[in-house]
Amino acid sequence: MSIQFLGMIGHRLSSEILPPSGPIFDKAYITRFAQAHEQAGFDRVLVGYWSDQPDGFLVAATAGLATDRLTFLLAHRPGFVAPTVAARKLATLEHLLDGRLAVHIISGGNDADQRKDGDTLGHDERYARTDEFIDLLKLSWAAEAPFDYHGKHYQVEQGFSSIKPLQRPHLPIYFGGASDAALSVAGKQADVFMLWGEPLAQAAQALEAVRAQARRHQREVEFSVSFRPIIAATEAQAWAKAEAILAKASDRQGQAAYPKAKPQSVGAQRLLHAVAQGDRLDSCLWTGIARLVGGGHNSTALVGTPEQVSDALLAYYDLGVRNILIRGFDPLNDAIEYGRELIPLTRAKVAAREQARTAVAV
Repeated sequence: MSIQFLGMIGHRLSSEILPPSGPIFDKAYITRFAQAHEQAGFDRVLVGYWSDQPDGFLVAATAGLATDRLTFLLAHRPGFVAPTVAARKLATLEHLLDGRLAVHIISGGNDADQRKDGDTLGHDERYARTDEFIDLLKLSWAAEAPFDYHGKHYQVEQGFSSIKPLQRPHLPIYFGGASDAALSVAGKQADVFMLWGEPLAQAAQALEAVRAQARRHQREVEFSVSFRPIIAATEAQAWAKAEAILAKASDRQGQAAYPKAKPQSVGAQRLLHAVAQGDRLDSCLWTGIARLVGGGHNSTALVGTPEQVSDALLAYYDLGVRNILIRGFDPLNDAIEYGRELIPLTRAKVAAREQARTAVAV
């Protein structure tokens, strides 16, 4: 399998360095943002989930109807929509998008954020519920006759969905979470395990932990790693750009537009462990924004020329990562720049690598 590039689209212009602008559900921006990713050569875009923001199903539908080839990864938190209902909603959206849909299951890493929507389960119980939730998604998508399900968190009698996904046996399941409870579910259920951009040695440990869990179920799991590339014509210009981004983000945080996160998740703690190792790690991994936001979200960057950043991505490819999520601090313009400078270069390097491996094997 060749490398796959994922982006991320939002419902309006906003980032750590850009205050929100336009209507909160900006249809024109969603359309333009999705089309920019398609034209830039991205394979898929993530539509995120927040406890106080517009519905991702409708963001994905808006973007999907404005594109032809781009595929979508819809983030969804179990616990707020019954799994049988979610299965029908997802299958219906997948039909609307002609099969261009996957789902990213996120169980929630922050108790306070979960309670905003009325969820009071503790961390490990949320992952136990997620395991049952995915069971029911897959069962709803596959069952040819009414079924019963009796779990701790969900009980279904004579459940059935007439609408089945175009992708069989089910939509691709992406999954996130770094705790032991999360890894256990990932090994059983995930098609693609997603992690934030960690140093190479730390990422290798995470991949092996998931592989070990997957082996318990005689399964294999693919991987995705997320970065915020900062590229420029020279290395010095790229680092100057990074420092300018940090200054702007610090200013925004100082104005309380981006309050500093107080993360609970193990993933955030892993980012903070990377932060403790220094601002610049491996060849060009930068933790400046991760330090600023307390490890609260996908915030590590790869900084350098397109050649340097593509080489850094290849190091993760060599670990077995075949999906790379990249998004910028100037989201729309950066997506366009990645399509011009970074994506085709990295694809060419991967193709050359695979051709060399095939020649050696022969």
